[in-house]
Amino acid sequence: MTINKFQGKTESEAIEKAKKEMGPDVVIMSVKTVKPKGVFRALKGILYEVTAALEENESDKVHPPAQTEAALPMQQMKKPESINLAADENIRISAVPANSLDERAGRVLKQLRQQEDTTDHVQIQQQTSSSAIEERLDSLQSLLEDRISAEKKNQEDGIGAANDHAQEGFSFVKMLYQTLLDNEVDEKYANQILDELEKISNKGSNIDYILSHIYQKLVLKFGQPKPIEFQGSKPTVAFFIGPTGVGKTTTIAKVASRYKVDEGKKVAFLTADTYRIAATEQLRTYANILDMPLTIVYSSEEIQDAVRNLSEYDLILVDTAGFSHKNAAQCEDVKKLIGGLSAGNKTEVYLVLSATTKYRDLQDMCNIYRTFADYRLIFTKLDETSCYGNLLNIHLYSGADLSYATYGQNVPDDIEVFDTQKIVKKLLGGD
Repeated sequence: MTINKFQGKTESEAIEKAKKEMGPDVVIMSVKTVKPKGVFRALKGILYEVTAALEENESDKVHPPAQTEAALPMQQMKKPESINLAADENIRISAVPANSLDERAGRVLKQLRQQEDTTDHVQIQQQTSSSAIEERLDSLQSLLEDRISAEKKNQEDGIGAANDHAQEGFSFVKMLYQTLLDNEVDEKYANQILDELEKISNKGSNIDYILSHIYQKLVLKFGQPKPIEFQGSKPTVAFFIGPTGVGKTTTIAKVASRYKVDEGKKVAFLTADTYRIAATEQLRTYANILDMPLTIVYSSEEIQDAVRNLSEYDLILVDTAGFSHKNAAQCEDVKKLIGGLSAGNKTEVYLVLSATTKYRDLQDMCNIYRTFADYRLIFTKLDETSCYGNLLNIHLYSGADLSYATYGQNVPDDIEVFDTQKIVKKLLGGD
């Protein structure tokens, strides 16, 4: 993992410098203003400083993301302006059976203790220390230590004082691993996290270091979310695809409301979902409430003319028919619809998935839709599940960027740009 800082006269300029030097996959961790110093500071402008991180090895992604442009911020949504690598909420982690993971956890702790003479907890190109992160992890660390102490009291005596520190870290690694599995993180990806701990050559067998390292790794694995982007004078045409029952139409209405009401964009609806009359009527109701035009497209041949007639709009949201990923005929219809636009149109495709769907089914859906579209991911129904592992699983499995998450049926509320920090805390057992 590489972390560097870049400055510019504007936030966008600083981010562009980071992307130019470190590549398009760089993650913007934080943005802050830097006030000028010196006698002539009143004549100098404020600079923006971004802290950017890059995961050097991303071999766990099957498909590299297709889009590499910088996402423009959606100002009024709950989009994290930067990624903060500090866990500042309490995390509850349950105990793990003593007979599980003993060998693996022992190997991790052995590796962590091999470099006890290293003076820094984290050394990343001598750019950043972990002190700020550790300060914000104080409350979390205290909670975990209390839980470990309580667990040790229930165990038989016989562990010497000299082994207390080792046993504490040993138990903590096991608890973190089991918590990820309990959150339905695929065992493959949970094991990768432990493998990365084994490779650490810095001092860090204590709890706060292990926790901050795993937290940072998870945040970087999720990457920076990418919402809808605007470019040039032509409208952005955003297709929403996905299986039936995941909430595509409601999600489209939420996105439309946010962009029109909060950002003042000119937004139009276009629907190709003529299989379900109720879907068209539902979108028509939203269109009337939001005072937006609604165009119905009955075939792929009509979409180019429909988009041309809406050329004065900033954003065209296209609702497609939901179908089983096993239905080859309907899959072909959606493929033709997306391919019906000329190359001159700016198009984006969003695969809408429910967080409550089984991992195996989600994999099948990703595979089918990947055959005809490079998509970004939207997860719905996060309010209907207590396990968030599939969000990480599918992101890593598909290699697709994350965009939005929805938490209920309320329009225009219950949607936000994907909040990476919040999901990572939940994966680690937090509220």
